[in-house]
Amino acid sequence: MTRLNVVLLLAVLASAIYLVHTQYESRRLFTELDRAVAEARRLETEHQRLQVDKRAQATPLRVEKIARAQLNMRTATPAITQYVSDPQGVAAAAAAGATPSRPEGEQP
Repeated sequence: MTRLNVVLLLAVLASAIYLVHTQYESRRLFTELDRAVAEARRLETEHQRLQVDKRAQATPLRVEKIARAQLNMRTATPAITQYVSDPQGVAAAAAAGATPSRPEGEQP
């Protein structure tokens, strides 16, 4: 009878230790999951902020402002536009029997 009691006592102790270990692991995993969810939430917020910044950086007004300030670019006007003609291309087209194309709306 005492052997049975000792075996049962050892079984109860083993199951109690296993239960404590299982609860510890459960709590550890829950806190790890909670940290991962918080990190995912933080990363999602940062991603949304970066998307807003990206859209703000790509506005046409900002691009034009940077082009003027840093690259010294300016808007093309008829006063600064230079037209280049290709006399060889016109001669080659005439020799081939083709007429040079005209822009839309231009009269011959």
